[in-house]
Amino acid sequence: MSRLNAPYAITPHLLLRAYSIGLFPMAESAEDDQLYWVDPERRAIFPLDGFAISRSLAKTVKSDRFDVGVDLDFDAVIDACAAPAFRRERTWINAEIRRLYRELFELGFAHTVECRREGRLVGGLYGVALGGAFFGESMFHLERDASKVALTHLVARLRAGGFQLLDTQFITPHLASLGAVEISREEYHRALEQALSAKADFNVWPKNAGVMGTQALAALSG
Repeated sequence: MSRLNAPYAITPHLLLRAYSIGLFPMAESAEDDQLYWVDPERRAIFPLDGFAISRSLAKTVKSDRFDVGVDLDFDAVIDACAAPAFRRERTWINAEIRRLYRELFELGFAHTVECRREGRLVGGLYGVALGGAFFGESMFHLERDASKVALTHLVARLRAGGFQLLDTQFITPHLASLGAVEISREEYHRALEQALSAKADFNVWPKNAGVMGTQALAALSG
């Protein structure tokens, strides 16, 4: 994995430029105030036409157990992603990451997908949209299947909006079970270049109107 320290101040526009050439930032820990750039030799992506949704997950999505919305409370989502959780006692989301992605959110590049149950935020994710590429950053769940439902709605929205690439950075068994695959750095850069030239719309579905599970599933099957 290539790693380059970032000793100078990073601006939101510099961060977007980094994404456009295949880099993303990380910190050693939440307490560390330094960032470094990462360009993995192997990159994990979700083929948007190959999202693996199980019968049980499809049933959960269709049931609308969770109210799914986008871009409603960015700070709450990144706070939840940064919080200690089962099998994740440490996080790389430090104060600088919070600042940068909050500014990207205000500029319209960072987005959230949020799952609520009886008004309580119980799962979600956030990432960055640039051209026809979406760079997934982190996800969380407080109730079973909440993050999976958020991811399902994200993939459906990206498909409906004309996106070509969903980057998830590193592979995990959990992501692999949902259809994520690893590709080489060279393959990723080629896919990224093509995706960046595409016209895509994250807001293809109104963010202030809840998207029903049946609509998400129809976008996936279509």
